[in-house]
Amino acid sequence: MSWLLSGSRGVVLTAYHPSGGTGGRRSGQYTMNHDDSKKIPDGASFDRSGSQDSLDAMSMEDFWKEVENIHETRGNNHEERQAIVVKEPDEGELEEEWLKEAGLSNLFAESTGDSQESMVFLSTLTRTQKAAVEKRVETVTQTLRKKNKHHQIPDVRDIFRPQSDTKGKVCDRSEPSAEGTTESKNEMQDETKDMKFSLGTNEQKSPLEDMPFSETDINLEIPFAEQAANLKDNSVGKIYKDGGGDTLRTNFRLPKDKTGTTKIGDLASQDMKKVYSLALIELTALYDVLGTEFKQQKAAKIKTKDCGLFGVPLSVLLEQDQKKVPGTKIPLIFQKLISQIEEATLETEGLLRIPGVATRVKSLCQELEAKFYEGTFNWENVKQHDAASLLKLFIRELPQPLLTVEYLKAFQDVQNLPTKKQQLQALNLLVILLPEANRDTLKVLLEFLQRVIDHREKNKMTLNNVAMVMAPNLFTFHGLGSKSIEQSEFVMAAGTANVMRFMIQYQKLLWTIPKFIVNQVRKQNTESQKKEKKDKAMKKLLKKMAYDREKHEKQDKTPNDADVPQGVIRVQAPHLSKVSMAIQLTEELKASDIVARFLSEKSGNVQTLKKEEVFLYEIGGNIGERCLDDDTYMKDLYQLNPNAEWVIKSKQS
Repeated sequence: MSWLLSGSRGVVLTAYHPSGGTGGRRSGQYTMNHDDSKKIPDGASFDRSGSQDSLDAMSMEDFWKEVENIHETRGNNHEERQAIVVKEPDEGELEEEWLKEAGLSNLFAESTGDSQESMVFLSTLTRTQKAAVEKRVETVTQTLRKKNKHHQIPDVRDIFRPQSDTKGKVCDRSEPSAEGTTESKNEMQDETKDMKFSLGTNEQKSPLEDMPFSETDINLEIPFAEQAANLKDNSVGKIYKDGGGDTLRTNFRLPKDKTGTTKIGDLASQDMKKVYSLALIELTALYDVLGTEFKQQKAAKIKTKDCGLFGVPLSVLLEQDQKKVPGTKIPLIFQKLISQIEEATLETEGLLRIPGVATRVKSLCQELEAKFYEGTFNWENVKQHDAASLLKLFIRELPQPLLTVEYLKAFQDVQNLPTKKQQLQALNLLVILLPEANRDTLKVLLEFLQRVIDHREKNKMTLNNVAMVMAPNLFTFHGLGSKSIEQSEFVMAAGTANVMRFMIQYQKLLWTIPKFIVNQVRKQNTESQKKEKKDKAMKKLLKKMAYDREKHEKQDKTPNDADVPQGVIRVQAPHLSKVSMAIQLTEELKASDIVARFLSEKSGNVQTLKKEEVFLYEIGGNIGERCLDDDTYMKDLYQLNPNAEWVIKSKQS
């Protein structure tokens, strides 16, 4: 399958659907000829200003060879393909869709449902995030007025008036000023003075505020757009180039956070919805500050296969796979192809780079379609390079890209951001925005690719080699209709290979939810709880619940379950033999210490549980539910959320 972006207005993503899986191609539709596939354009040089890594030092041969292999794989199949047309939206349509995605549709829709919830949400936004929302609301408002809509349209200045300055002016982040920065800090101090956590801009010190961030650290405490705005303020009159610590060999890292690192999958679904909205707004704010256009693509619905393996939507695959393996989150064929490659050893030279025999791959593809779910397919007949080709084919043949139509161009455009640190920040937010099925499948793929790289001494597949080979399978090739490779195409190819390399190298970081977003979720939950308590009906309900709970506790309380004294937390472990334990908080006590203490009780079914199977959870208070990493310092977290309950359980329970 190939995804072609042609032009900036009418965009056609072309999906090649296989007959048994190898796809087809009409002459003239792919903009690069075989003769040109390995040709580097004359005079093509890499612009290393801004985001472009120094890939001129790398060989692009693997990239173009992979593109040629993809051509050859399609060569003998003439099946009709289905084109996914991405239309240029009407004026204001893109912004309206963006507000819906951000959960703020009631700012312009006729219905004003959940307006109170939206106001709570808006009150927790940073300056740059507010500016991003204001910009989209203003565009939609002007569009609706032009269309003579009769329902009430809010003035954008009224949306954030409580959070704007005393004169009621709207903060403009397009050109951040030192004065604006000071005003914003004062605003955020006022807004969060009663909170025990920080967005990174108020006077309340975070646990690690005294630790200086080095050039190679990725700061997840201060919003990315705010960092970019401050950098822009401090770089007036300077050209910010990749330099210092931001070089090709830079090893970015996350500073340790005493309150624990939050990974995707650690939070409850209701909090993840808030994370999604905040990530979308923050990504947009970051692009706005950097002066880069961020547009979500929208594909028209097309008819897709409702069964089979190749060319089937991920959602359909998972639906049929979960009937066989309940709870599975990764397509079974995808898992099996990876395991088949690994069974043969990852030390094979040229793994992933050397293609399987095209005719044999096509035959295997057809046989898999017929026999995989019946369990009669003979995997002994599959050679390792053929399995690798089938894996890449599966990715290409998805009816919509693994990185989705909506965000594929955004992933590609990451290469245009000024610094590699900002590219990494944008990738982090984009991964959060992916649908769960796409994100989980991408994670398994990247983990597999890293295992291949770990054997580079034997298989000769370095990080750069693997990135070159996989980029054409994951990213759009931007064809310009020319018979020769234009310099822009060459740079685009290098750029997507760079993004691929970043995704592999920093995959653990990319699956981390930034602390400033988790803190904003905490603040939203706290503010929502405050508003709920003001409601008389809710007060009555809470009173009844408190009465029932007190009655229940009196019935079940044992002499050892007296009221927990100051500096002590009670941890529940309903599935272990020791169901409850009072834990004294100390400066050095970590989440892993508490889990180990429970597991040391050698009785009951605890003997069947392993340390890696159970986790300590933070539940309630200013968070829905959060799985804690082993290095979470419990006293620091308790100060952040004193009203939480603490429960040990497995992720499945």
